[in-house]
Amino acid sequence: MGGKSILKLVLTDLLLKSLDIFIKYLCSMKMKLSQRLMLKYYKAKIRTIGMVSPEKAAAEAFDLFCTPFKNKKTPKIPPVFIQSLPVSVEVNGITVRGFHWPSESANAPKVLIVHGFSSYAYKFDQYVVGLRKEGFEVLAFDAPAHGISDGKRINALIYRDTILAIEAGFGPLDGIIAHSLGGLAASLAVEKMSNTQHRKLVLIAPATETRRAIDNFFDLIPAKPAVIDAFEQLIQQLAGQPISYFSVPRVVKTLNARILWVHDQTDTICTFKDVAPLLEQPIPSTEFFITKGLGHNQVYKEASTRDHILSFMTAPAKPDFL
Repeated sequence: MGGKSILKLVLTDLLLKSLDIFIKYLCSMKMKLSQRLMLKYYKAKIRTIGMVSPEKAAAEAFDLFCTPFKNKKTPKIPPVFIQSLPVSVEVNGITVRGFHWPSESANAPKVLIVHGFSSYAYKFDQYVVGLRKEGFEVLAFDAPAHGISDGKRINALIYRDTILAIEAGFGPLDGIIAHSLGGLAASLAVEKMSNTQHRKLVLIAPATETRRAIDNFFDLIPAKPAVIDAFEQLIQQLAGQPISYFSVPRVVKTLNARILWVHDQTDTICTFKDVAPLLEQPIPSTEFFITKGLGHNQVYKEASTRDHILSFMTAPAKPDFL
């Protein structure tokens, strides 16, 4: 083949690759545009309803607040999940489905993996692999309204009750590893469990303060003060608790379980500013593992983070926490 023909093939290949990248870029821009249009739609809807009834606007906002983003792509099943046993629990009239990896040892410690908002259990396959190598019995569920589970809405209370249902059906759980909203829900669940001094709780970038989440939500969906007040009153009515109840720092200060709190300084979803003051406070049951540059999601995917968590899970309980 002559030099001109080879050059032509190379240029053609580069052109096709460039075109492929450009098409992917356009698709990405289209997705962002659709998200912006949806955001604009909800802004207008809540603003319009709020002119007539702050309470109805608040209910609409709360419904949106509890609705996870749907991923249209079917996720690829990691190999370790093919080896699992299907399990399920009933929570508030819906079926929550999950995965179970029994251990060959009857006395193996049992660990539950809890994913975050708009996520799913498959993303934690490397944790399953690592825990099984260490001899743990492992459970992982898709939250309500996520993955293979039923439901349309999720919030900290629904998720808390799901974890408690798993504890009742498959426990007692010796440990929980939880990310993002799952971290807040797991904290609230462990608070209601007995014998917590014998349990371990790993919080990865937990939704630290619900007050912050509400403020961030209404930064995206601006609303009149009357609507925001009605929104907070709605939460308090549903929970029978003030907003301050939904606080990971509040919970960890009361627990005698062993707790590992992992957080990245550059997290823009569950911001580090709510965590930083805790580093100066005496919280005997809690140790912190702080990273930088990993953000909200990469922090749990990072091998060094996973290794640190596995070391924590396999370490013997310290006398201080017994």
